[in-house]
Amino acid sequence: MGISLARLESNALRELAIILRNDAKNKHLSNVTVTEVRITNDLSYMTVYYTFYQGKEENYQKALEDCKGYLRSALAKKLNARKMPELIFKRDTSLDYGNHINDLIVGIHEHDKEIKEHQASLGIKEEEEK
Repeated sequence: MGISLARLESNALRELAIILRNDAKNKHLSNVTVTEVRITNDLSYMTVYYTFYQGKEENYQKALEDCKGYLRSALAKKLNARKMPELIFKRDTSLDYGNHINDLIVGIHEHDKEIKEHQASLGIKEEEEK
């Protein structure tokens, strides 16, 4: 029986992170963090979600695309895979989305505080909580 898809994804994530950090020749790639790996059931495609903390997205996407062949080959060796899926790189936007939601919550709290201060300046008391 073969290795489960979830375990293969987990191993690929770990090994790809190590390859990017230690072995990749492009220095941009040492700043890339692999956040998730998804592999199709037929093992044809491996989507690699990544994030970075400084610089332009285009630079990182280009660097990843330029060394896609090397990364695929190195990953196949590390995983002892006979068939290595084609790599597809996508930027993970969940961190940006989480920051956006946090900003919205902070804005709501600030707006609430302004309303309470304005009501206090007008002498309006808050309704008692039931």
